[in-house]
Parts: sequence; C-alpha cells; structure tokens
Amino acid sequence: MALAAFDTLEFVDTLEKAGIPEPQARAMSVAVRKAYESSDVATKGDIAVVRNDMEKLGTELRHEIGDLRHEIGDLRKDMDAKLANMKFELLRWFFGIAVAQTGLLVALKFWV
Repeated sequence: MALAAFDTLEFVDTLEKAGIPEPQARAMSVAVRKAYESSDVATKGDIAVVRNDMEKLGTELRHEIGDLRHEIGDLRKDMDAKLANMKFELLRWFFGIAVAQTGLLVALKFWV
C-alpha cells in the first residue's frame, strides 16, 4: 500500500527551530520515518481501489446470478417437457397393456 510521503528534511528543520540539536533531530527523523514506513495502514486511495474492485465484483456476481437464473429456468422447462413426455409414454404403455390383457381374456373366454 502506498503511504503518503514523509518529508524528513522539513521534520528536522522543525525540530531544530524548536531548539533540538541537529544530530538528535536527524535521529528522531530516522526513527519516525522507520516507524512510519513499517506501519501497515491503508490510505484513502487504497480504500478507494478496494471499494472499486468490490463494486466491479458485485456487478459481475449480479450478472452471473442472473445468467444462472436463466439457465435454471431453461432446465426447468426441459425437465417439464421430459416429464410430460414420460407421462405420455407411461399412459401409452398402460393402455396398451390393458388392451392386450382384455384381448387375451376375451380370447381365453372363447377358446375354453
């Protein structure tokens, strides 16, 4: 993450103007800079980038969810069509067997 620039020269100048000797001001500047650089803090820019990425992902997810809903709808239609076809086939077999059984019973009645 990019941190805002830390002006060590201005920091040293400010400390010297406050009456701190230059070597001590430089040492304090180095210590503050190291602490500043080692901190893992998000800047407003970093947060804006992450927010933008999250918005893009949210939009993509909404589109994918919409596509999945359409696919599920298509699968339901296919399943309904196959189920209707299976019902028709089952009824055809049922009535075919009923007619064959009736014919067999009639034939047995006349032959016996």
